[in-house]
Amino acid sequence: MTDTVIFDDRPKGRLEARAEGEVLGHIQYFVLDEPAPALVPVHTVVEPAHEGQGIAGSLARELYTIAAREGFAVAPLCPYVVRWAAKHPDEAPAATPELMHAAKKALADDPGKW
Repeated sequence: MTDTVIFDDRPKGRLEARAEGEVLGHIQYFVLDEPAPALVPVHTVVEPAHEGQGIAGSLARELYTIAAREGFAVAPLCPYVVRWAAKHPDEAPAATPELMHAAKKALADDPGKW
């Protein structure tokens, strides 16, 4: 298989891992503006044929990299990203309680974000 490329489709709120034109997995997220700019991952999916290859971890790492580069926080609501962040605290700064509350409220107010 060729190298996996991670593509940020911000308008669709999808961070996708692709290889040879195929989407291997993705993180669904939305952007939160207040109380601080943040990326809010809500769901991680890896296609069954590609599970166990480190794709979800690569997506989570890239999400935090993008956020840091853009001056955003990450407020993870996706259980996978929460677990990944706990295992990689040096790469995944914790969101403030205020930011996590705002992310949960934004999702509750608009379930379509998920």
